[in-house]
Amino acid sequence: MGETVGERKRGRPTEAEREARRGHILDEALRLFVSRGYGAVTIDELAQGARVTKRTIYTYFGDKAGVFTAVIERFRAQAGEVSGAGLQETATRIVEVLFSDSAVGMHRLMIAEALQFPELAAGFYESGPRGYVDLLAAGLPGELGEPERAALAEALFGLLLGEPHRRRLLGLSEAPNEAAARAHVTSALALLRLGE
Repeated sequence: MGETVGERKRGRPTEAEREARRGHILDEALRLFVSRGYGAVTIDELAQGARVTKRTIYTYFGDKAGVFTAVIERFRAQAGEVSGAGLQETATRIVEVLFSDSAVGMHRLMIAEALQFPELAAGFYESGPRGYVDLLAAGLPGELGEPERAALAEALFGLLLGEPHRRRLLGLSEAPNEAAARAHVTSALALLRLGE
């Protein structure tokens, strides 16, 4: 998989190897952040857990905040994998991603550490919720003006999370399966008269 601590491959890694290494680092960062909190995790610890050098982490992400942001952006990328699909499909994928154990863990972490790391919280909002609102806005009917589109996308995002997501954050419910996520989205779209 490329350079790891105590092991060095000759030559430059391929693009696939770089992406695999990047994904492995993000997997380890997610695990550490959720289990220990952002403030308690060090770059040394992340490098050791991911079996890469600190230099590799700095090269890929810049710093620990960059790693955190990349974890959040990966969730959004997963939600956007259905780009070109209709609003129902995009919204369903957003619900599946954001109600997952991993995304809920990161959301809990950010709530707990937002006051201590306000810049990180602002980045979390821009890379996370703001990005999901933009994904939804792109799927809204074309005849809407920009202010109306933005307001409607934000309202839809609020309905998609709302009380069901709050119950997930509190550990009072499990992640929905695909059918439950789709039913939840259908109800939200109907409330806003956006059903397809």
